[in-house]
Amino acid sequence: MFPNHTPECFPKMGEQDPSDRLGGDPLKDTKENGTGSFSQFSSSVRTMVRIRQKYQAMKKRRLEMASVSSQGLMSPRSTSPKVFTFDNIQDPISSNPSSPRKRKKKRRTRVLYPSNSLRAVPTKERSRAKNCLYLLCIIVFLQVYNAIENLDDHVLKYDLDGLEKTLKREVFGQQEVADSLLGHLHDYLSTYVHNKPLVLSLHGPTGVGKSHVGRLLAQHFRSVVGDDLVMQYFVLHHCPTDDDIPQCTKSLDSHVSEMVTQAEEQEKIPVFIFDEVEHMPRELLDTLQDLIHPKNNNEYLNAIYILISNLGHEDITKFVLHNSSVAVSGHLSLIQELNPWLRGYLERYHMLFLEAELLPFMLLEKSTVMDCFIDEMSREGFYPDRSHVERLAEELSYYIVGEREFSHTGCRQVVAKVNLL
Repeated sequence: MFPNHTPECFPKMGEQDPSDRLGGDPLKDTKENGTGSFSQFSSSVRTMVRIRQKYQAMKKRRLEMASVSSQGLMSPRSTSPKVFTFDNIQDPISSNPSSPRKRKKKRRTRVLYPSNSLRAVPTKERSRAKNCLYLLCIIVFLQVYNAIENLDDHVLKYDLDGLEKTLKREVFGQQEVADSLLGHLHDYLSTYVHNKPLVLSLHGPTGVGKSHVGRLLAQHFRSVVGDDLVMQYFVLHHCPTDDDIPQCTKSLDSHVSEMVTQAEEQEKIPVFIFDEVEHMPRELLDTLQDLIHPKNNNEYLNAIYILISNLGHEDITKFVLHNSSVAVSGHLSLIQELNPWLRGYLERYHMLFLEAELLPFMLLEKSTVMDCFIDEMSREGFYPDRSHVERLAEELSYYIVGEREFSHTGCRQVVAKVNLL
């Protein structure tokens, strides 16, 4: 059948293919026993058939294994070996609902330290925002510190320490009022920008030192801010008659406006001292109220107004005498009790005193009057003999309440008595 094939291309008839011995194909045995004339080509075909059968069997087995793994269950009829899994194993605790279920303990993460002896907890990366926050705090602190330093420099220009020494040396028996006056001035002069002017109202009976304090304030501020920025206004001198009231009103308004404008240019605070306010007519009080409470001009807010009067002096005298049993150290409490009543009286008198800081002066005792005599005699060159001073003090009239004596006229007659020596 195949004339072109030579015997060398085929194995010898006596030799048997190893695959034939292993497989034991009956078809081959039959054909060899029956015919024995098949060529070597038929053996190659059979080999290919066996390889294809093995491939089909392996493919089928892989498909069955894949289906078992996807379904999680082995087919009972499958001839392929079963694969062992833990899916069908049930937990005896979970299968029995009556038994309490144990809570799994959460494993804590262990901190691994370095191998050397120094142990350190691992640190997180620091945020850059904290550094910016620290820098901002430092800047704010420096700004506040600089502002405080500037406030101190502004107060130093007005030499309030020198004013304090002057008041302690020149004013007798009114230490609480002097301290309150210095406190208001220090708070106001600590800065240049204000939302309202400072209004101080000094009240008390005759001879207690109100006008003397006004003169000391005028003298001090003239030395620190200049004569042009201090005005001392005496009503009975600048506006003596009622016919002069319209002219006095215009003159006061223009003078205050000029001083305020000049002070604004020099960045200073002007001082206006009005003495004998109880004699000021209604028109002048209204004009002064408009100047103290401006509506549009901000430069009017940086000013100090000092009002001196004896308004309510009779009631102040009665109040002091009625509470004379209080010790000398309790004068400050008397002032605090007196201020509400005095404010109500002054507001009824005129709305000018609506936002004024009230500083009531108390009656002077006999010991304080003697101090006035000693000071005045020293100024005039007299030797202040104690017996001589007591004799001069006895010539004055006093309110006697228990063991305490309060002068009717304070230290007002001291100068006249000393001049007669």
